Amino acid sequence: MGAADWTPAWLWLAVIASGLYHGINPGMGWPLAVSAGLMQRSSRALLAALGPLAIGHLLAMLLVILPFALLVTLVEWQRTIRIGASLLVILFGLYRLIDRRHPRALARIPPTQLALWSFAVAIAHGAALMLVPIYLGLCREAAPDQGHAAANSLIDTSLTMAVLVSLVHAGAMIAAGGCLAWLVYRYLGLKFVARSWFNLDAVWALSLVLVGAVALALGVSR
Repeated sequence: MGAADWTPAWLWLAVIASGLYHGINPGMGWPLAVSAGLMQRSSRALLAALGPLAIGHLLAMLLVILPFALLVTLVEWQRTIRIGASLLVILFGLYRLIDRRHPRALARIPPTQLALWSFAVAIAHGAALMLVPIYLGLCREAAPDQGHAAANSLIDTSLTMAVLVSLVHAGAMIAAGGCLAWLVYRYLGLKFVARSWFNLDAVWALSLVLVGAVALALGVSR
């Protein structure tokens, strides 16, 4: 198997890995699931809170990725779009590295509205944007002289891939966050969170820059 054959496998692993990474990040919401379980003294409440968190994250992924699914059908601009998306991720990562303040609008969303909160957080912190270069790498390229039928096929494929990438990513995210929330709720307790808590803002911003830089290098080399 050549390097080209391995590329989709590595990209799918990146989709899953980014989901796991987002899931363990407390900023994506798993502490709210723990809080729901503790307040109602019920593990069912914890599990019930995971659903809205997953839905909000999934909708944020779709909102950001779907426009790119349509843009990649502009065959002559595919390489430019990939490079532009990579630069956008890098710039957003640098912005988050300089300005680590949380958007004030997030504080106005009641924690009880978990789906809306999860959606807003994923958008505001660039979680959805981080997935764009990986998604674009999975989209097949088309020849500039493709016909109308081929163009329609490319649109269908791109949209299907966008939905699939979002579902796999959100599934990995909620699986990781849910497992961590369950461990804290059932075994580790809030003292563990207090002792082991560390600020991920800088790491998160650097992750955006890294993802964008790798995607940019791959886009330029094509």
